[in-house]
Amino acid sequence: MAGSSKSGNRRFAIVDSHEDIAFNSVMLGRDFLLSAYETRKLEGVASAARGTATVGFPEMKEANIRVVLASIWAAACHNPTGIPVKPCYETAEEAYEQGQRQLAYYEKLTRDPHISIVGTKGALKNAMGGDYRLGLILSMEGAEPIISPNTLSEWIARGVRVIGLAHGRTRYSGGTRQPGPLTPLGRELLLQMEDEPVILDTSHMAEESFFEALAHFHGPVIATHSNCRSLVPTDRQLSDEMIRAIVQRDGVVGVVIYNKFLRADWEKNGRVKERVTLTDLVKHVRHICEVAGDSDHVGIGSDLDGGFGRESIPVELDTIADMPKIGGALAENGFSELQVEGIMGQNWVRFLYRTLPS
Repeated sequence: MAGSSKSGNRRFAIVDSHEDIAFNSVMLGRDFLLSAYETRKLEGVASAARGTATVGFPEMKEANIRVVLASIWAAACHNPTGIPVKPCYETAEEAYEQGQRQLAYYEKLTRDPHISIVGTKGALKNAMGGDYRLGLILSMEGAEPIISPNTLSEWIARGVRVIGLAHGRTRYSGGTRQPGPLTPLGRELLLQMEDEPVILDTSHMAEESFFEALAHFHGPVIATHSNCRSLVPTDRQLSDEMIRAIVQRDGVVGVVIYNKFLRADWEKNGRVKERVTLTDLVKHVRHICEVAGDSDHVGIGSDLDGGFGRESIPVELDTIADMPKIGGALAENGFSELQVEGIMGQNWVRFLYRTLPS
């Protein structure tokens, strides 16, 4: 699981708890198996909708990223993030179709012997040990592709293990920039989720629906890609009370590597990449540790190429191959080797071993 990096320091096995791999392929035409540099050549000038590519399978291998929570994200026509996506969905049936296309892409990727879908403890162990292979844990970002709660089992049977109810507002929950409670359909879906081997992702949930969901759902709870509201005061981030609630459920929070989520003054100061460093990311990690009282409940949920690109990530980073530099930044800021190993992957591994089915 570990080797030597170019600097001679330990090279950690990394878990990334949020990547929009299938969306970028199905909706933006990016081939995950290509290097990010090849994608850049093919695309030429970066578009506002996606930025300059940073993610490719060769770079993931170089970084020793062993497990990714790979999202299925259907794009709503009323998407509150403002990311222009076509086609988008207006109906549950259209969302279902988008989700199915993305799920089929992940299944297609497993034709490569070095990529597998991880749905059990045994598959996780295989991904983390031995020769390099990438394990994909399928995660649904916004539950609209689930047409109704009684169809949840269809997605579980094909490998989905993590479900978030919201992105913006959905038929199930209030969400980012569109606050509100759970809907009756959302409460029904949570009851169905308790009967399945599935994890609740609270990222993008409105604060009202977040706490209501934790009261209704008694299974495992995480936030795959959210930062600290105390440092970036928007409803997209987690308040200290929300972080504390996830920790009390022994969950993990994945910190996002997006400058807008790392510094509150990113847009005000002209979106200059050089003004944001990995020290800004470490501040979010440290704050979660302070709220939690330990370093066991925080990891990395990069969201790289999640509607932004190289232009909008810390200055030290060019592609996802540079993710090990986060470990160096943590060490330089006082985290022990054991703590760095946890934050870079083992905190997620411990959680997943505990919650994935046998």
